[in-house]
Amino acid sequence: MTAAGKRAGETSTRRRTQAERTALSDKRMFEAAIQLIIERGTERTTLKEIGELAGYSRGLAHSRFGSKEGFLNKLFVRFDGRWKAHLNSYVGGKTGIEAVIGALDALRDFLTAEASYMRAMYILWYESLGHDSKIRNKLADHHRIYREDAARWVRLGIQDGEIDPVINPEQFSVQFNAFIFGLIYQWLVNAEALDLHAVFSDYENNIKRLLSNKE
Repeated sequence: MTAAGKRAGETSTRRRTQAERTALSDKRMFEAAIQLIIERGTERTTLKEIGELAGYSRGLAHSRFGSKEGFLNKLFVRFDGRWKAHLNSYVGGKTGIEAVIGALDALRDFLTAEASYMRAMYILWYESLGHDSKIRNKLADHHRIYREDAARWVRLGIQDGEIDPVINPEQFSVQFNAFIFGLIYQWLVNAEALDLHAVFSDYENNIKRLLSNKE
């Protein structure tokens, strides 16, 4: 790098605001946490190790988030925001069968594009089931929302005459989410054993046959 280039880089660094520096250090610590959680789980991951792996002092994560639970809660919120934005880009204002298929496509592509994030978060969620925690309570609330969304899509599809009125929206929503979370569990255990494209393609065809109005 030339002297001028070096000075330009230094100037760029000096111009970074405190908010930007905080956002960058948070991003690096969250990325470090994902790596550590995948390698050893949440119980054996410490804030000290997260800060060090991210390239900062061992005390930064603790001073920034207060506790390990506080850090993991922020990681949950960060992941949830990314997933919701991704899902909305596929589903948006769709209803009926189109919304159901859109949600499936969103999950298929997220498993590929955000594999590490997805794996780390589900490890965190599954490990939270053994004790009462904010994350477990948030997860229960999110599952409720997922069921309500699927039931609403089906209910509106019935109203529009697209979906068979014999379908029970609430029961379908439970079964639909059972497929999603069951598939993710199998993917976590052995991703190589699954042909995701084939699995989703077959299930989407089954969904269309199941839901389509027979009249």
